[in-house]
Amino acid sequence: MIKSLHLFSFLFFLISYSFSQTPTQTVRGKVVDSETNFPLVGVKLEIKILNSEPFRSISNPDGEFEIKKVPVGKHQITATYSMYESKTVTIEVNSGREMVINIPLTETISTQEEVTVSARKKGDVVNEMAVISAQQFSVEETNRYPGSRMDPARMASNFAGVQGADDSRNDIVIRGNSPLGVVWRVEGIDIPNPSHFAISGSTGGPVSVLNNKILSNSDFFMSAFPAEYGNSTSGIFDLKLRNGNKNQHEFTGQFGFLGTELLAEGPMSKNGKSSYLVMGRYSTLSLFQQLGIQIGTDAIPVYGDGAFKFNWQLKKGGQLSAFGIGGKSNISIMISEQTEYSKEFYGEGDRDQYFGTSMLVTGLNYKKALNEKTFIASTLAYSVEEQHSLHNYLQRSLDTNATTNAVSIRVDSIYQLMSYKFSINKLSGYFSVNHKFNKQHLIKAGINVDGFYMNQLDSALKNVLIPNDFIVRWDYKGFSALIQPFVQWKWRANENLDITAGIHSQYFSMTNSLSIAEPRLGLKYRMKGNQSVFMGAGMHSQIQPLYTYTYHLTANDGSKIYHNKNMDFMRSLHTGIGYEKSITKAGLNIRTEAYYQYLYDVPVTIAPSSFSMINMGGGFARIFPDSLQNTGTGLNYGLELTVQKYFDKSFFFLFSGTLYDSKYTGSDGILRNTSYNGKYVANLLVGKEFKLGAKHVLGIGGKVTVAGGRRYGLVNIAQTEELKEIIFLDSMFNDLQFQDYFRMDLKISWRMNAAKATHEIGLDLVNIFNTRNLLSLAYAPSLDPNEVAQPGYQPTAQKTQLGFLPIFYYKIDFKISKKE
Repeated sequence: MIKSLHLFSFLFFLISYSFSQTPTQTVRGKVVDSETNFPLVGVKLEIKILNSEPFRSISNPDGEFEIKKVPVGKHQITATYSMYESKTVTIEVNSGREMVINIPLTETISTQEEVTVSARKKGDVVNEMAVISAQQFSVEETNRYPGSRMDPARMASNFAGVQGADDSRNDIVIRGNSPLGVVWRVEGIDIPNPSHFAISGSTGGPVSVLNNKILSNSDFFMSAFPAEYGNSTSGIFDLKLRNGNKNQHEFTGQFGFLGTELLAEGPMSKNGKSSYLVMGRYSTLSLFQQLGIQIGTDAIPVYGDGAFKFNWQLKKGGQLSAFGIGGKSNISIMISEQTEYSKEFYGEGDRDQYFGTSMLVTGLNYKKALNEKTFIASTLAYSVEEQHSLHNYLQRSLDTNATTNAVSIRVDSIYQLMSYKFSINKLSGYFSVNHKFNKQHLIKAGINVDGFYMNQLDSALKNVLIPNDFIVRWDYKGFSALIQPFVQWKWRANENLDITAGIHSQYFSMTNSLSIAEPRLGLKYRMKGNQSVFMGAGMHSQIQPLYTYTYHLTANDGSKIYHNKNMDFMRSLHTGIGYEKSITKAGLNIRTEAYYQYLYDVPVTIAPSSFSMINMGGGFARIFPDSLQNTGTGLNYGLELTVQKYFDKSFFFLFSGTLYDSKYTGSDGILRNTSYNGKYVANLLVGKEFKLGAKHVLGIGGKVTVAGGRRYGLVNIAQTEELKEIIFLDSMFNDLQFQDYFRMDLKISWRMNAAKATHEIGLDLVNIFNTRNLLSLAYAPSLDPNEVAQPGYQPTAQKTQLGFLPIFYYKIDFKISKKE
């Protein structure tokens, strides 16, 4: 009995010690001028903690600061500097890794020491030229969003005006626009689609190659974006890669449903002037398969990805970085191995499919503040993307067991249906210069140049029922260039009024398309009571997926006819106006924005039809364009509302809602709904963290999404049977709509801060009610002759979206302290 009491007392002591001792960590960072990136010396930094003396530091000549032994938890750090607006940033300190933060400060216009400035809200974007339709992508905030799977694209789908097109993919639909209009950008250059299993020319996929652990706060633009951005009529995701810790070695390991990953970062020299960051991930399900663990299906997606960034601080303030992001994926869908009869198996399931993709971007980036007024940045990068696929057609019949009457499927023959391999090698260059003439006038000018080398080969059967009679659809090798110079100007008329203007130009060598001057204009006025109004407009242009230009027909003499090689830019005019109010003490922000977008020169068929490139870009199908001309139009207009409580202390919520309409006109002159016109979308996210003692934190979050259903039409039975894919009647295209979309997600996490490590266990329950949302119609021919003979038979089946999906993970952050 006494031994038991001693043991109980010992365990009670350990538990009490675990909950009472508060670990500490170092907070360090850099303070710079927000417009020139020039380091600011003498900035006062302060962290206030309840029942404790403030923690203080002052930035050195390189703008750097360090605050040691800060208790773990959420705190606010304030930076103050003479003739600059003070700034307060919320930080979360964990024991497993140092907190590194960059703080840009905005210079005041008045020469008085004391000036009245209407507060700038939390969450302002990084790009100082953006005043409208822009969101800050905060890694800390968005990482808590339930159902986002740690995917930047899925995280962005919670913003007002943004909708995910498909639960099984991370395509971004912005204000009713096709996902084809989204541009991914890193270190000033446009990069290939950063998704595994990415279809040629698309911008999304089932799994992202990107990992939010390598990102710092980034910018997401939805319309009328600044002049430095081009080749988009929809949106820009401008990603910022963070540097590794240059003072100590830190590591992260994570094991979960979506992947097993490792990350390492730290200094490369003893002088603290260089750092490395390297990470890699491999699909957990494929690891299970290699270990012989059965998981219920043979169609296992195999993928791996990685990223790195090496950063050197050069003499006289320059910085040189080498970076890279890449991934590779493969999957084999073996329909021939399925013998149990069910119509659900045959949604586009008349073939075995082998599909694989890869992407890589790597380059060098140089940045330097030449002086207090001038800053230059340049990037030279190489990228490659590749997709390959093989389809084998199955001729099947039904077998009925005479004794049991059980029906099974017999494969009578298998032969090649189609195969293709597309690759694009790209060399990219970027250069920009920022110059601040004075406190009120800033100009930024630069150029982006992309050189594409394409290698495309594709062949398919002329008739699926006749083996070995192939037609070549792509057989192209060639080079083209996209050149985009820009200039933009910002005028700070006074402390509360910002006006931006710019010109973007664009030239595409393949089609000799030229857009000489695309004007961009924005205005933001901050008022008393933490209120602001803003408005903007811009003209934009965009090329189509490169393979749509090189798809060819074959003449009688065997020569190739590139019938779309003269396709011009698709263009649009964006306009918007909005209002915003921040309630600083509550950490609350309310924002509403109305927008109107007119699209013109949209590629549509020469022959009258409902086809328009405005509807392309979602799903796993490539585009096989007929002869196209730039005569189509489209329009998007809507009203957005965002109410956001930032995660300053222990609670956050986000409501985003959009009412919108999205229409287009094809070459037949009929005004129709676009394929992305759901009419409305709304998200509600809430989260709460409970502090359990000094070391432990329990987090609970939920998300509800409602949206208008997907568009579809009446099926053209004859063409569908002939082509073995869904073909809709032009007369009813996109007139019908599936039931409204509903999904609820729940996320639970537990985090413990040990002395030199942070442990986190999480469970993300996606679609907890297992709602069977409808996605599309699929070609699903019946193998039963009696069913085919029935009146009204249609060779179609409804494809449902993702069902209930539990996603677990365990993560550990730990450090190796340097010797004092």
